[in-house]
Amino acid sequence: MVGGGTMVIRQKQMTYEEFDKFTTLPENRERNFELINGEIIEKMPAQVHGRIARTFVAKLSAYFDLNPIGTLEIEVRYRLPDDMLNAVQPDVSVFMDLTTPAVEQGYVPRMPDVAVEIKSPSDTFSLMRDKAAAYLEKGTKLVWLIYSEQRMVEVYAPGVDLKILTERDTLDGGEVLPGFVLAISDIFKTL
Repeated sequence: MVGGGTMVIRQKQMTYEEFDKFTTLPENRERNFELINGEIIEKMPAQVHGRIARTFVAKLSAYFDLNPIGTLEIEVRYRLPDDMLNAVQPDVSVFMDLTTPAVEQGYVPRMPDVAVEIKSPSDTFSLMRDKAAAYLEKGTKLVWLIYSEQRMVEVYAPGVDLKILTERDTLDGGEVLPGFVLAISDIFKTL
């Protein structure tokens, strides 16, 4: 796919066990997949995607250096043990449980506390918003959806109305990441 993005690989519903076998095939080991509602989706990030992710990694790393309340994760796969149709891999995520040892192989058996999803050209707004809803339903406390073409961010949190932020606004971490702020214009300044 030219320009990067995501691609649905198989539309027949697949269980996590089938997905796990699929991702360990020799031809798939270096590729990046998610399982969303039983569909395999290949993530193929492009340069814009990487630049936005880098901004979040830098800002969140600096935040956690000063506030050691959680850890920053990059492209980590999460899956609830009883969810046989989903294994998500946010572009950037935050894990607030510092007492549990890091997973060395496979998926983290819970959802992240904060998920950052960057829209690729082939992602639909519907897919992005469905992922945000699924994260919240499964325990994520804060979801940031990043839209580079529109230069905006959607903020989702349980029991709170959707916030849509533009380049005139500032993203904050709310109660989950107290004191974290990032100007929306900074997210898109290298594009």
